[in-house]
Amino acid sequence: MKNALLLTALTLLLPTSTPAAAAAEPDLAAWRTATERFRDVRVAIAEGYIPEPTNTCETSTNMGAPAELGAMGIHYFRPDLLGITAPPNPRVDGNGTHTDFTRPSILIYEPQADGSLELVAIENLVFERSWHSAGNAERPRIGDKPWERMADDPSTPVDEAHGFEPHYDQHVWLYRDNPSGMFSPYNPNVTCRHQPAPSGSAHGGRP
Repeated sequence: MKNALLLTALTLLLPTSTPAAAAAEPDLAAWRTATERFRDVRVAIAEGYIPEPTNTCETSTNMGAPAELGAMGIHYFRPDLLGITAPPNPRVDGNGTHTDFTRPSILIYEPQADGSLELVAIENLVFERSWHSAGNAERPRIGDKPWERMADDPSTPVDEAHGFEPHYDQHVWLYRDNPSGMFSPYNPNVTCRHQPAPSGSAHGGRP
């Protein structure tokens, strides 16, 4: 009897896999099903996504990272999901805490030679100050991976935060294979070779 009670106590103390822990893992199939329609950029625009104002195709070098890391692409975003309510002053800021990848706040497109746009990734972003003001002690996570932190370094000539206040973001390369990993910030298989001429300079240097 004593041995049985001891075994039961040890079993209760051992870590186990719980349904809640499993639910925290990324469901890539569900995210793809929920975002497949945005492969047509016209659908994205109709649902409230707007292109980044300068129409810049972001590369790793734009943000001070090595060229071999590749590129991101052109960002289309939902101001309401990011909590953006005013023009940059002097940088883009927002109060959203949206982290649902079935409704990503940002879609990323690669410009094509014929002028079309091809969806390559989805992304969510939360501004650091607002995220922690909402009571979050840790940065957001995707599975067991913390989101990337991006903040400009004023001592460098490039803008590492591409015109935004310090923030956490997470890319998911659902629509373009990425040898650097599904959740890496850049993708060497994405190119800005066919980038249209930017309409401003906020993302190439300082805002």
